[in-house]
Amino acid sequence: MSHVFRTPVSLRWSDLDAFNHVNNSRYLTFLEQARIEWFETLDEPWMDDHSAPVVASATLNFKRPIAYPAQVAVELFTDKLGTSSVVIGHRIVAADGTVHCDGQVVAVWVDRQTGKPTPLPPGVRRASERLLPAA
Repeated sequence: MSHVFRTPVSLRWSDLDAFNHVNNSRYLTFLEQARIEWFETLDEPWMDDHSAPVVASATLNFKRPIAYPAQVAVELFTDKLGTSSVVIGHRIVAADGTVHCDGQVVAVWVDRQTGKPTPLPPGVRRASERLLPAA
């Protein structure tokens, strides 16, 4: 995948379950952190006093457990771009290329007062376009 945002994940002891694997709930935390890191790279605000993103849907396909210790990274890319939403594809991968998880998150920008969808901020739209797969 050439059009991805990639960020390493530092595993913590508290991420583990009784089987010495990363607990499945932590995957969502890793993905959230990666999205925030991606948004923070934008040259323009991705939220403000009027609008902010909410997660409308999250799909995680667990492929292989992550055993401690491990070096993994989250990769994000755009699956679909809408007027007020972006479908962000994701993968959690090991240094050797092993895919531990894939799936997607639907992020919808909403008006903070009404809770209704609002157009994507221009910077988010441009950044999402850059993460679309090459045609």
